[in-house]
Amino acid sequence: MKRRNFAHRPGCAVEATLDLIDGKWKGVILFHLQAGTQRFGELRRRMPGITQRMLTKQLRALEDDKLVIRKVYAEVPPRVEYTLSDIGESLRPVIETLRAWGEGHQERLSCGPVSDAVKTPDRAA
Repeated sequence: MKRRNFAHRPGCAVEATLDLIDGKWKGVILFHLQAGTQRFGELRRRMPGITQRMLTKQLRALEDDKLVIRKVYAEVPPRVEYTLSDIGESLRPVIETLRAWGEGHQERLSCGPVSDAVKTPDRAA
């Protein structure tokens, strides 16, 4: 995947970082790989909303960006494992900060539980 050139632009470091972890799934994949090496199927089970095609695409992009290491074992059936690279590991504090922020604001985010204040009021007959 070809990266954009952010040199000599205000906020270029932030843009470059967000470009690496952009989209709905890359940050989630990086979060799950923080727990250690995982196989494709394990990642898929941890993210039930992602399609097999999208997971493959996102893992390839993370591998191209040197954030994830893909190891293929010469077995039948083939076994493929994914782990964070050293550069991927260096994103651990960023991903952890995103997780903590999300937990702190979960009630108002769409993925949070529905609060009592948002429930539909009873209608008068």
